[in-house]
Amino acid sequence: MAGVALGSALWSCAPTAKTPPTASTATETPAATQPAAPDWRTQADAFLQQYSTQYQRLYTQSAEAEWRSNTRIVPGDTTNAAATARANQAMAAFTGSTENITRLRELLEHQADLSELQVKQLKAALYNAANSPQTIADVVTRRIKAETAQVEKLYGFDYKYQGKSVTTNDIDEVLRKEKNPAKRQAAWEASKAIGPTLKEGLLNLRGLRNETVKALGYPDYFTYQASDYGLTREEMMQLVRQINDELRPLYRELHTYARYELAKKYGQKQVPDYLPAHWLPNRWGQDWSAMVDVKGLNLDAVLAKKGAEWQVKQAERFYQSLGFAALPPSFYEKSSLYPLPAGANYKKNNHASAWHMDLENDVRSLMSVEPNTEWYETTHHELGHIYYYMSYTNPEVPVLLRSGANRAYHEAMGSLMGLAATQKPFLVGLDLVPASAKTDQTQTLLKEALNYVTFLPFASGVMSEWENSFYAENLPPDQLNAKWWELVKKYQGITPPTARGENFLDPATKTHINDDPAQYYDYALSYVILFQLHDHIAKKILKQDPHVTNYYGSKEVGAFLADIMRPGASKDWRTVLKEKTGEDLSARAMVDYFQPLMAYLKEQNKGRKYTM
Repeated sequence: MAGVALGSALWSCAPTAKTPPTASTATETPAATQPAAPDWRTQADAFLQQYSTQYQRLYTQSAEAEWRSNTRIVPGDTTNAAATARANQAMAAFTGSTENITRLRELLEHQADLSELQVKQLKAALYNAANSPQTIADVVTRRIKAETAQVEKLYGFDYKYQGKSVTTNDIDEVLRKEKNPAKRQAAWEASKAIGPTLKEGLLNLRGLRNETVKALGYPDYFTYQASDYGLTREEMMQLVRQINDELRPLYRELHTYARYELAKKYGQKQVPDYLPAHWLPNRWGQDWSAMVDVKGLNLDAVLAKKGAEWQVKQAERFYQSLGFAALPPSFYEKSSLYPLPAGANYKKNNHASAWHMDLENDVRSLMSVEPNTEWYETTHHELGHIYYYMSYTNPEVPVLLRSGANRAYHEAMGSLMGLAATQKPFLVGLDLVPASAKTDQTQTLLKEALNYVTFLPFASGVMSEWENSFYAENLPPDQLNAKWWELVKKYQGITPPTARGENFLDPATKTHINDDPAQYYDYALSYVILFQLHDHIAKKILKQDPHVTNYYGSKEVGAFLADIMRPGASKDWRTVLKEKTGEDLSARAMVDYFQPLMAYLKEQNKGRKYTM
């Protein structure tokens, strides 16, 4: 394997063992002086140079294969899938090679002699190795195979509602619009039918994931994922619990409001103490924003006239107005930005994503942009990722550290620009809404809270606590569903419409539990970071109300964002946040943003029974 060949070549750079010096005598020549101590810094440089070259080459091959698998899906043709598997296995064999692991560990034993940047790169390489250590190659192979099988079960499942096969999009549509509680319950239960099919595979994956990372000294998979933030498992759990505590008073008001409003909507005389899961417009109760429709801010009609291409170009103009460069021509040549033409003989993945193909200047986006409000926001979000890639692709940031300051930062940057591009003064400036348009600020804020705030107890509460329990505390197989619903009730104040015994496995109906494990807190932390950055930009830079800002054309805002994005992962994320905003990570800015809503909710909830 290429990885082994490289690893052994690097291993030959290792110092030879020194023999103890003999006592000197008067007749000895000066040549017999003690050998110089090994220069660990030079050795680390030589290793990192060779490692990074090979890493970048394999990363690019893997990205190209994945790109083809996502942009050209031909039914019955497994050519792309096989090529992707080969590229990913080559990457795993290299990053996890025994020789590389041995050498990385040896160099890190001498980290006191190395530069901070060298240590960061070596640790990043060792972190990558822990996901596929070839010291236990058979376990890694079994895990990759098990994950592939689990994903096939997950995406190949046939959902049934009212006797017909339906997609999850169909189920979501019922939960957003249906008023009949019995039909809603049937749709909700249909969405959970996949759980039992995934139980055996998930338990098998727990064992394999834990075993994989134990080879490099991590006690369990959750600890491994949290370590990417420079935090222990306990510190990560403390952080997500703190966020939940800070948002609890606001969530409690939203919970009370929703119970009474939904009881009214579904014609129920008795208001339940906890929210029935099937009453909410989302399968997991993580986003309730469909409960509210805000008049005056729907852009669909005006965007339809401008067309899909205008939206992408307009998002680019926004970033350029802040002082960022134009996108490279290759972005438009190589990306897949719009829906496939009717009659195309292949399909593509319609989920929006941003790609840094070679960790250099080949940046692409995979979208299916249509001229509507949702895609308008999404194009700004995805270009946030693209400009983050472009910012940390610079000579100061080594290839191994070309990623976000942490996993949550990338999402925070994208979401921040999505939020900025949908605020009214920004839209007025672009002539997308007339300045005279009447919009209800309270309803706008309520809709935002039912999106951002209701998500936090699910992400940092239910998901994080359940996966922590599953991987680190070895949650028994006969308590998986019971634990899930205990957490759902505690954090979200939601209960199932009927008893959900261990014959179900409701957590596994969330895709991330299967194929993006033990890192769902990334999304929770990204929301918290997004509001901290927005709060600072609005109040300290633009001197505007955070609810009605216009970033457009502000070079100062651009410089602030560029300073955060430029170092990539070469600077500690906590230092970056503290230096730029003057604050440590906290939900303070998010609580402040929704503070005007608290008075409204308290007024609405007067005389109502609080149960959380």
